[in-house]
Amino acid sequence: MSTFFAGFSLGLSLILAIGSQNAFVLKQGIKNQNVLAVCCVCAISDALLIALGVAGFGAIVHQFPEIEMFARYGGACFLGIYALLSFKSAFTKTHVLNSNIESNDSMVKAIIMCLAFTWLNPHVYLDTVILLGSISTQYQPNQLIFAIGAITASFVFFFSLGYGSKFLAPVFSKPKAWKVLEFFVGVTMTSIAISLVL
Repeated sequence: MSTFFAGFSLGLSLILAIGSQNAFVLKQGIKNQNVLAVCCVCAISDALLIALGVAGFGAIVHQFPEIEMFARYGGACFLGIYALLSFKSAFTKTHVLNSNIESNDSMVKAIIMCLAFTWLNPHVYLDTVILLGSISTQYQPNQLIFAIGAITASFVFFFSLGYGSKFLAPVFSKPKAWKVLEFFVGVTMTSIAISLVL
């Protein structure tokens, strides 16, 4: 159990910080749009990356740095575009949250966006594949238990974030709150994009 909780606590600490992926999940949760699908995509993607890291994929990334470079610049470009869209929405659109109205947003679009936020983010590879993968070697022969702990943390976090954010719904019934959120998301995406390039 100590190995499980080591994996759980480390996995949770690595994803607690607000990043592009978490900001997207938070936004979808507040809007109550495709929450289950988005949470599943994030958690399952994390599980796959953690499994790859524990299985030794981190060594492959070290041998072929082109993988990291592609993810870094591709991710920065994607985040930059999304940041511009968020700023545009913050300054030109007026949102009002109405939880009684069915969402017209495509689930496929939400899943594609979520996949992009996850798989085009080099920080995700650094945290899950390389860092968790290398630390798991300290827990031989119980690396699988360590990985299960980290994967459990991802599921707990993303579903808590996605479904817990609905409690913020009353705040986001006001258009100004949406403008602040869109601006915050834009700043978050911009800062991460810049950090990737630099």
